[in-house]
Parts: sequence; structure tokens; C-alpha cells
Amino acid sequence: MPAALTATPAASRDMQLVGRALARDGDAFRTIIKTHNQRLYRIARGVVRNDSEAEDIVQEAYVSAFAHLEAFRGDASLATWLSRIVINEALGRLRKRRRMVAMPENPQAEIIRFPFNPSDDPERTMAQRQILELVERATDSLPDVYRIVFVARVIEGLSIEETAELLGVRPETIKTRLHRARALVRKALDDQIGPVLLDAFPFAGRRCERLTNAVMQRLGLSG
Repeated sequence: MPAALTATPAASRDMQLVGRALARDGDAFRTIIKTHNQRLYRIARGVVRNDSEAEDIVQEAYVSAFAHLEAFRGDASLATWLSRIVINEALGRLRKRRRMVAMPENPQAEIIRFPFNPSDDPERTMAQRQILELVERATDSLPDVYRIVFVARVIEGLSIEETAELLGVRPETIKTRLHRARALVRKALDDQIGPVLLDAFPFAGRRCERLTNAVMQRLGLSG
């Protein structure tokens, strides 16, 4: 049966949004950005471990994606397509950073706090924030190959298959890396806090709105 006849509702929505964006519909661009901001930020942050750089990566990825939007054919979901662009941009930054290894690192960049604004999340208590900081620090300590799988699978909630497709590896490889990542995080946390709800790496409120507006302005669609 032809693929077009078996398109899912989500795939149809993706294609409709992309079609509207190709027609320079500002609302379509804004919908795409706001729908995917949190996932893309978390993935970028999972690679580079730096808040502001992750925002910059996501912004650049959007601009690149929208400049080549006609290349989107719906073979993968729009979320996966955008995530791959973000990963490529983030890994490129990481390679560039490592080529500059001879330069001394900023000692203040060793531990980078994740964004937390009480006005964005008034229900979080200080105790919850401290727990999340421990989780974020434990995640940051993971080796690159495990950290991005952990962020995509556990924190962002992608399935094994989605994570494998995103990273271009076999599902069995994702399972192996995820098992190791969980063991490393558990080892770092068990003695301190025990089981926790991994509700970390927020991307909402003013941060989300700021990035959305920046991309819209670069596309000439602000106003």
C-alpha cells in the first residue's frame, strides 16, 4: 500500500504545518517553534552541558531547518527531523570546543546551573529544586555517549525506537547505553536522595518565549 495512504494523523499535521510555513505563514513558524522548543533544548543541553550555548544551538538549528524546509518529506516526524539538525549542530560545537583544548577552561564553567525561575514554576519548593539540581549534576557527569541517550530516553521521554532513529544506531545499542547511563546516575544519587522524579531541564516561560521571538525575528516574521 502506498505510504501516502497510511500516513498517521501526526504525519499529516506535520506536513500541513510545513506547507503553511513554506507559504511564509508566521503562525505556522511560531507553532513549530513552541511545539519543539523543550525537546530540542534538552537534547542540545544534553550534548554541550551549557544553558546559553544550548539556546544558541537551538536557534541556529531552527534557522537552518527553516532555510531548508522544502527538504522535509515526512519520512520521519518533524520532531525527529528537527532533533537531528540540533544534534548535528551541537556535536559540531562540541568538536570545535575540543579542537580548542589547549586553551584554559573557565573554572566557573565546571558546574552550570540549569534555568529555574520561581515565577515559571511557583509550585516547586526549594527542596524539590535541590533534588533536581542533584539529578542535573549527575546527568552532566555522564560520558557523552551515555548522556545524550539518557536525556533523550529518560528525561525527554522518547521511545527506544525514536532514540535509535534520532541517533542513527540500533535499538539494541540504545538499550545497552541506557542501562549503563541509568546505572551511573543511580550510583551518583542513591546514597543522597534515593528514587526521584526526573522532571529536570525545564524550558518554559520567558526562556521559551525569548527563543521563539528571536527565531521569528531572524525569519523576518516578528510583529
